[in-house]
Amino acid sequence: MTNPIYRLPVTVEASSIDILGHVNNREYIRWMEEVATLHAASRGQTFEALKASGCAWVVRQHWIEYLKPALLGDKLDVYTWVQTIRRISSLRRYAIMRQGELLTVGATEWVFVNYVRRRPMAIPPNVQEAFQLLPPEALELQEMGISRMVRFAPSVGL
Repeated sequence: MTNPIYRLPVTVEASSIDILGHVNNREYIRWMEEVATLHAASRGQTFEALKASGCAWVVRQHWIEYLKPALLGDKLDVYTWVQTIRRISSLRRYAIMRQGELLTVGATEWVFVNYVRRRPMAIPPNVQEAFQLLPPEALELQEMGISRMVRFAPSVGL
């Protein structure tokens, strides 16, 4: 199977900088959504394909912890992987790094929905099988310097 960790290189542009001179909070969330979408597409789970089959992923909750600021011109790597898949939801993790230095960790609880009814639905086996799960203690993460996980409280029973 392919690498469970997906990487998106990003260069911080002026439009990402806030009045404090560092990357604005909204940019981290935007990058998290972008890398998640690209990762899913790389596994054959594009939004268009899911929508055509009557389903889609929606965000239920985001968690993010800022450890160090990113600045104008920084070359970053935005990483994502799927930690768990349950009946109707999935927990996706993120790490943003600058030259091997951990800047941000995050997580998103995604819920699988019927696109027309906008109601949660069970995640089909073919969608589940598209992703290799990676637990927080995985050796790959430790080797990359991503041993810290964002603190969060996911929904119970989804």
